[in-house]
Amino acid sequence: MPAVIRVLPALAGAVLLLAACGSEQASPGAERTEGAPKAPVGGESLCRSLPVPSAGGPDEDGLTITGLYAWGTGSECASADYSAAFELTNQGPRKATYTVTFGFLSASGGSVDNVERTVEAVAPGATVKDVVAMSAMAAAEPPQVTGVKVIKVRSVPTAEASSASGPCPASGVHLYADEGDAAMGLRVVGLHLLNCGTDPYELNGYPQLELLDEDHEKADGVRILHGTDVISTGAGGGGSPRPVVLKPGEAARTTLAWRNTTLAGDAVNAPYVRVRPKPGAAPVTVVPELDLGTTGQLGVGPWERDESSSR
Repeated sequence: MPAVIRVLPALAGAVLLLAACGSEQASPGAERTEGAPKAPVGGESLCRSLPVPSAGGPDEDGLTITGLYAWGTGSECASADYSAAFELTNQGPRKATYTVTFGFLSASGGSVDNVERTVEAVAPGATVKDVVAMSAMAAAEPPQVTGVKVIKVRSVPTAEASSASGPCPASGVHLYADEGDAAMGLRVVGLHLLNCGTDPYELNGYPQLELLDEDHEKADGVRILHGTDVISTGAGGGGSPRPVVLKPGEAARTTLAWRNTTLAGDAVNAPYVRVRPKPGAAPVTVVPELDLGTTGQLGVGPWERDESSSR
């Protein structure tokens, strides 16, 4: 299934240029959090590096790229893997989980590869040092990376982070958004809920949604429609709501549908959606990157049983 077309805002991100390949064997000097990609990998040695001047400081998201490194084999490092070291400071009031998209660049400034890195549970005011890695060794003609930039930073309160698996949250359910589909301006994203608890979980109707912009403020001027037929009869979120009782291990799903048509007025982009599966439920924040154009409408279907995702 093709991924939803993403609108990637131009965030301030330092671009680093690699120095010529040499014999320097110095360590990148970046602390890595548990689970960070290892560099070098497979016995590779440091080929070349250029740290970022500290005077650059963090961008508006509290993120600073501190170094770009090529790791290879052989004296001339004809092919290499690449890693970028960065520091991330939580400038908000709550513990947050971040997903950062880095773009590794060629000498012409074009994109070689985009890589996501998730940094979990950063406390308010805390700074985490971490590494993101891009592997080029497996390519038939390994690309030469000469720079890296921050493409996109997304953050959600850790207490509201979505999950598809792992430890069962206190709510007793995993809730997450899929990668979605896009065709001719129509966007469709599935919301999935899995009962990972020990008791039955009852749904009846539509999830409650709150749309948030890049600053985590409420996105105004958008009507949330019950049902998706007004958006498209083929979106899969039509029909009437029916009670759904999920036994432990059973799953349900619903559909978000919208169009990105832009006419007169200001386009609305809402990266975040706070979802309450039912009234009174704990919220979960997903990141479907709603590019709503000037349509002012988002359709949501009723919950329905999902046999394909049950365990």
